[in-house]
Amino acid sequence: MICSGVDVETGQPIEVEYERTIRAVRPGSVTDRYICPSFIDIQVNGFAGVDYNSPATPASEILRSIEVIRSTGVARFLPTVITGGPDDMLGALRNLARITSSAIEGFHVEGPHLSPEEGPRGAHPLRWIRVPDIAEYRRWQDATDGRVRIVTVSPHWDNATAYIEALASDGVTVSIGHTHASPDQIANAVAAGATMSTHLGNAAHAMIRKQPNYIWEQLAEDRLTASFIVDGIHIQRAFLKSCIRAKGVERSVLVTDASSPAGAKPGRYHLGEQAVDLTEDDHVVLAGTDRLAGSSLRMHHGVANLMKLAQLSLREAVRMATVNPARAANIPGRKRGLVVGERADVLVFRVENGEIQIESNSFIEP
Repeated sequence: MICSGVDVETGQPIEVEYERTIRAVRPGSVTDRYICPSFIDIQVNGFAGVDYNSPATPASEILRSIEVIRSTGVARFLPTVITGGPDDMLGALRNLARITSSAIEGFHVEGPHLSPEEGPRGAHPLRWIRVPDIAEYRRWQDATDGRVRIVTVSPHWDNATAYIEALASDGVTVSIGHTHASPDQIANAVAAGATMSTHLGNAAHAMIRKQPNYIWEQLAEDRLTASFIVDGIHIQRAFLKSCIRAKGVERSVLVTDASSPAGAKPGRYHLGEQAVDLTEDDHVVLAGTDRLAGSSLRMHHGVANLMKLAQLSLREAVRMATVNPARAANIPGRKRGLVVGERADVLVFRVENGEIQIESNSFIEP
């Protein structure tokens, strides 16, 4: 199979020949569309009306949602299970692990070892916030055949350092998030092996002290890659631009943090045990409140938003949706771009009036 277009990375027209992996990349002649690796989203709570946090979600519905996700340019993603009861979280992971799809690259567990404080906790239910438990983490891995790739944790807990060390030694990406941790606690987490910040700038107190604070500490730490929800709702333009300048594009990752309403019509949906509403202006909120509960962002819209809101180039925006998440989550075969030997996830698209128009998204099912 062959795809052609202008290579987003180099600006040169190329042809990519592939089967299960990329077999050849050579000069091409097509200049009216772009080509790049397909997108990777490392934080997806649900999509197309389908909730990944319910152990009872039918396999057919999960597979349907994956087809909608792929229409946004994504070839690989991490279904994300948030804070809930131990049995519900384990059941949701076991349910997702049964799905046979090359799109599911592994799993992201966001919680339950987060801050119990109002603000940093975000939409995670307070009654299920609990102390880090390595035995619980082992149960998640047993239920998924070792496919939990990212765990988001707040390092304010007394045993957080030992917990982070244990997960990092397994090759899991430990991400700091939903936290009110002190500078020393954040430093200790990084020393223990934490390498990422989950949707930095969100899940914070409405007011924080000028200095020190947990946002600046993570921004200043060069060993942490940061993910950002670029929907124009979760974080505003000036903050986004400042964060990416501080981190650098190479340490910045685009995520959707999509909840079940993403790709669906406004109305009532579920995120685990909680009801959520998709409003007419695309906010996903806990039902009856204005508290954000994930997003309705689609990945190709996020790439376009990076260019509009953060004034990134197309190349920079695409890197935040392709090689950067692959490196952050240690996804094999996706860390180098359109290179011989990499997996055959190839995206062809146009840019029209600042928007990404997907033409084809090639990927190989097992």
